[in-house]
Amino acid sequence: MDNKFIKKALQMDKAAKADPHIPPIAGAIFGIVSVIAVLGAIFGDGKFSDAVLGAWVLVWTLIGMYILFALKVASQWEKAVVLRLGKFMKLAGPGAFWIIPIIDTTPTWIDHRVMVTPFAGQKTLTKDTVTVDVDAVRFWLVWDAEKAALEVENYRAAVDWAAQTALRDIIGRTMLADILVGRSMIDKELQQIIDERTTPWGVTVQSVEIRDIVIPQDLEDARSRQAQAERERQARVILGESEKQIAASFAEASQAYIHNPTALHLRAMNMLFEGLKEKGALVIVPSSAVDTMNLGGLSGMISLAQNNMPKENK
Repeated sequence: MDNKFIKKALQMDKAAKADPHIPPIAGAIFGIVSVIAVLGAIFGDGKFSDAVLGAWVLVWTLIGMYILFALKVASQWEKAVVLRLGKFMKLAGPGAFWIIPIIDTTPTWIDHRVMVTPFAGQKTLTKDTVTVDVDAVRFWLVWDAEKAALEVENYRAAVDWAAQTALRDIIGRTMLADILVGRSMIDKELQQIIDERTTPWGVTVQSVEIRDIVIPQDLEDARSRQAQAERERQARVILGESEKQIAASFAEASQAYIHNPTALHLRAMNMLFEGLKEKGALVIVPSSAVDTMNLGGLSGMISLAQNNMPKENK
């Protein structure tokens, strides 16, 4: 991760330095001036001396070269840092502006748009010594082009390093459980830390958002088993509460049958009848209930009636 990050930062820095920022309009004017110089030399051949024609071509060539390197155009979202003999002179742009070739240089062009940059903290230990990979994205912009160009060598790379070290620092002093459930809090803390570090460079961080948190596979399996065990425990607790409510209902119903044995017998007979209605049903009745409520004789009568029903039908 670090090697890729360093290569990316160096490539961006080289591309910025290699871009001469020659606008198309300057190239077009240089081409027109060159054509004028050539046509003047062609039509003036034989009419003027070679010295005059050479001076004509030289003057127009110098004018074209001056326009080519002196005319600069900055886009609406850009500002150019102009140095005169190595000393800061001004911020130019957006739009067209002129510099003095050789004396003035524009080494840095600052983009003032909001930039979205991903960054990561790979294989970082949490406070409870768990290795995690965290991917995040930050939204930032340059509010002071002068500071971004003069206070830090490469403001893009500096912001990237500040964000990465801040992320690793927060992960290192936070428990894994807090990281998993407290993303919004970590996002806010990251934004504050990075913004404090980058403000002296003319850069402000608007927001930081964590995209993904990857934990080791064995730990992920363990957390899955833990969650399943927690769900089973809650199910058992709910079942126990239901049993308590049912037992309370039975206790309340028993109070109604204490002084009314006839109602109790009728209820028992109804329960037995409901059980015998189903074909192939097996009903187990305690011997004490058989003796006290004369259920044996009742069940015998029911059985005898069921056996005699086919004969009557025939």
